Parts: sequence; C-alpha cells; structure tokens
Amino acid sequence: MPLRRGKIAVVGGANMDIGGFPSAALVSGDSNPGQVRMSVGGVGRNIAENAARLGLEVELITALGADANGRAILEDCAAKGIGMRSCRIEENERTSVYLFIDDAKGDMNCAVNDMQIQRLLTPEWIEPRLGLLNSMDAVCIDANLPEETIAYLAGELTAPLFADAVSAAKVQRLRPALPKMYSFKPNRLEAELLTGMQINDMIDASEAARRLMDAGVKRVYLSMGAMGALCAEGMQCAFLPGVERNLVNATGAGDAFSAALLWAHVQGMSLQESGIAGMAAASIAVESIETVNPDMNEKILKERMAAIAARCNLRR
Repeated sequence: MPLRRGKIAVVGGANMDIGGFPSAALVSGDSNPGQVRMSVGGVGRNIAENAARLGLEVELITALGADANGRAILEDCAAKGIGMRSCRIEENERTSVYLFIDDAKGDMNCAVNDMQIQRLLTPEWIEPRLGLLNSMDAVCIDANLPEETIAYLAGELTAPLFADAVSAAKVQRLRPALPKMYSFKPNRLEAELLTGMQINDMIDASEAARRLMDAGVKRVYLSMGAMGALCAEGMQCAFLPGVERNLVNATGAGDAFSAALLWAHVQGMSLQESGIAGMAAASIAVESIETVNPDMNEKILKERMAAIAARCNLRR
C-alpha cells in the first residue's frame, strides 16, 4: 500500500538558531575554541521541516519580524516546501532567536531563547484560520504559544491535536489542552512537572502516562532519554528500549520524534509502531550537526524503523 502524503499544520515557534560547538571539553567562564553556526530553527518550524522531508504537505503558522532573520526563515521554508501563507509578519518586532552551546559530546550544555514575538499569536488572530486548521489530518502545537491561545485551540480544533512541550519552563502552558490532546510527547522532566510525581524508571513512567491519560490525553509517548521511551494508550503500555546512536548534535531530536508521530498518524500506524517511528527519527536527527538532518526522508526512516524493531525483537 503506498504511503499517504497527508496534510498537517504546525502552530508554533520559528527562529534563527545560533549554535556553539566546542572542539574540546567545555570550560565554563572562559572562551572556548570551536565552531559557531547559524541556521533556521524553532520547535514548530523544525517539526514542520522534518514532516515535509517525510513527505507530508505542511502549513506552518508562526510569527516573524519583518527583518533579515524573518526573511531568511520565509525563504528557507519556501525552498523546503513548507507553506507559510498564514504566518503573522510584524514590522516593528524582532524575529525569535535561539542561542545554544553544546558540550564536546554533542549534548546541549545551556541555551537562551528569545521568543517574545510569539505572544502575537493570539486567539483573536488565530480565529480566522480555524477553517484551514480543521481541514488538516492533524494539527501540532508547541508550548511557545501563549497559554490562552493553546486553550483556545484545544477548545476549537476538530482535527486531531498533537503537542510538543518545548521545555520544562514552558510545559505548564499545555495543561489546559490535555483533555483534548490526541498525542503528547513529553520528556521525563516535563512529565514530572505536569503529573506532580518523580519519574525514576519505567514503572514510574507508566504511572505518569496513566495520569496524563486520566487528564484526557489519548496517546502518550514519554521519552526517558538513553533508557528509551514508554508509549501508552488506553490499557496498552509499551516500553521501547534506547537506541544506539552516532551522536553529533542532540538539539532537534525531540522535534524529529514529534514529526514522525504526525507521519505515523497519517499512515494509520499503531501505538507501538508510531513510537518506533519517533525513536527512529530522533536517532537520525542526532547524526547531523544541523538541527534538522538534511538526510531525513521516508526511505531512511522506514529502514531505521525496521532495524530498531529487529534489534528490540519487536513485531511491527
């Protein structure tokens, strides 16, 4: 059966990424030799690009300044097949910027985000675009949106609602949307903050997933880092062990996971198969210094999924 192309919308952040990559062990409080790279980014935008690379038709709704960074994002997204006709562009605002520094192993050491412009994605501004959003196979929001906008979308959307927590600092904004979420992918810390419990192992993770489902989430994909991920829906609960990976840059792995969940939804995949798709996409993402691996595509994703399923002795 041929894969469905599918239509999705992503409502969330887009920014310029400035990344620092030290050539040796990072020394705090000092200047570190290495590389500094600029690229387009933002959780929502990264999800949109990964989804487009996986063959989905994607519309991105975000806020941009009418500045050089905003123009660069518009041009880059257009070149990658991401629809941008519904973006909010403001003359007197600066486009979001995300500044991060990795350690010598490729894991993020620290980051600063300037996402103030996303406050302009208000319910009043979103309302005329509900028709477009509800025509989609799925809509993904990220927690860069104002909390009132997240609550509004949760109440008004009829398309399946997916969500990405972005960070521990922003995950609480998603609480009003939990009763309407079809799919949610928190990491351990984000899940702890939403459930009010400590998560030390997969037994704890299963209880946290249960609490999120009791709040209304249909499918939970709880990432446990190197331990793997726990997938839950109804009475189903599947543990997917961690995947060996060639880590170059961990930034963007979660965005790839979220995009793969959208792709798997369009294909009608099961809970476990969708989780495998997410883990496969994340393992591909970290193999590139770019936030979105330019090698991401359906063929490579399916090959990685098959390898993960075989290694874990999982049936797909």
